[in-house]
Amino acid sequence: MKFEDLLLEIGGFGRFQILILFILCLPRINLPMHFLLHNFLAATPAHHCAIPHQEAFANLTMEEVLLISIPREPDGTFRSCEMFSQPQFHLLLNSSLQPENNSIIQHCQHGWVYDHSQFTSTISTQWDLVCEQRGLNQATATFFFIGVTMGAVVFGYLSDRFGRKAMLLLSLVCSLVFGMLSAASVSYSMLVITRTLTGVALSGVSLIVLPLGMEWVDIQHRTFSGILTSIFWSIGNMLLAMVAYLVREWHWLLVAVTGPCLLSVVCLWWVPESARWLIANGKVKQAHRHLLRCARMNGRKDFAVSSEVQLHCRPVVVQISYISAKGSYSYISLFRTPVLRKISLCSGAVWFGVAFSYYGMSMNLTGFGLNMYLSQFVFGVIEIPAKMIMYVLVNRVGRRQSQAWALILTGLCIGANVIIPKPLTSLRSVVAIMGKGFSEAAFTTVFLYTSELYPTVLRQNGMGYTSFVARLGGALAPLVFLLDGVWRSLPEVTYCGVAVCCGSVAFLLPETLNLRLPEGVEDIE
Repeated sequence: MKFEDLLLEIGGFGRFQILILFILCLPRINLPMHFLLHNFLAATPAHHCAIPHQEAFANLTMEEVLLISIPREPDGTFRSCEMFSQPQFHLLLNSSLQPENNSIIQHCQHGWVYDHSQFTSTISTQWDLVCEQRGLNQATATFFFIGVTMGAVVFGYLSDRFGRKAMLLLSLVCSLVFGMLSAASVSYSMLVITRTLTGVALSGVSLIVLPLGMEWVDIQHRTFSGILTSIFWSIGNMLLAMVAYLVREWHWLLVAVTGPCLLSVVCLWWVPESARWLIANGKVKQAHRHLLRCARMNGRKDFAVSSEVQLHCRPVVVQISYISAKGSYSYISLFRTPVLRKISLCSGAVWFGVAFSYYGMSMNLTGFGLNMYLSQFVFGVIEIPAKMIMYVLVNRVGRRQSQAWALILTGLCIGANVIIPKPLTSLRSVVAIMGKGFSEAAFTTVFLYTSELYPTVLRQNGMGYTSFVARLGGALAPLVFLLDGVWRSLPEVTYCGVAVCCGSVAFLLPETLNLRLPEGVEDIE
């Protein structure tokens, strides 16, 4: 007997499942507030070299002091990373005569002065992560995603070994602790270490929340549950814009986005362990208890007769125990058999492309002509209709076609903005918002799709592996912005090419629409 048949007996989508999904959506809100926090945590405001002995120019205005001290760009703005070795007083007579002798221009010698009109402080202003140190600023996001990458491997294995709920609780507690330690950082090194550990912990939340909810839901409501859970990611996106707008000091911003983890820890008390996982691991009595609770909450009193439950449970246990008896499973098991090997390689490529393009767009808030807070909010808003449309498409067109075309169209939108002239800010903004919608559609689909591709005995290992590959994409995405020194449009061309290529790989995956969740490797092969 399949577990889905058991779900039909106890109610595959009733009050019990709705309660679980709602509670699991709380930590889901918190995820984007950390994953996209780099946009505000490490924002670099306008800055210029600090000018020594400025009191000697008391009879000059600030604009005139800058004019004789800081060289200008061709567009008339003052350079951020260079200054004159000696004041150029002749520029007061004719400011258009910029010196052609580069020998009198040098890098900033006395630090920087920042515009604090938008941010009270960021890690860029705290530790001068600008100019030659700009790479360290971008690396902050990379270190965070390296932590998320490591966490995907660790929690993917641990949640299959020790259960979904216990590992979710551990990851939430660690997220709270390391998040608060990040806020208390007194050096760049301390921030990098604590943000990396926060990434490890949050990876467990990201990895476990969706499968734990999905394993309690029947086939008919599986897509709806996946989309519903992902909508709360978009809500977190919008909340991040509002929180960042209200809290302009980076220490308190970290406290504000980490605090909600405490609420999630408390609410997790009411979430049961996955009965599917308990049965697969031979813990029949615990599964029996949770199934009875589910049946009672869903009004299926006829199921509450103990003898009937045991009769129903026993065939399921025998079936899965037989599968499990063949040997323990690990990440290597994902590549042992032909069909699983193909699924793992292709889904890994798709996850890399989805994450790489998504974070590439999400971390370029100032590149489309909108205020960064408004961009963050609009990017969050557009994700909700994108999810609604995908809810229809994945059930009508299928998972495979939806996944492939959503990612390909993301790449094409990014590529279009390379061609569209920068003065056309309105058109660039519209194309960027469309691209963000397609990107979120691809991300929404890949979570649902992957959880259906792998069997129960390997599902968390599969999700851990694909999350690992995705976080590699997320870790590389912010570093790609540094390629603008080679060619200004090279980052966008890179995002476009990767998205289109990885989207095409999705056509090689099998369709899972209206199919039962596979229990063992035999169901896949």
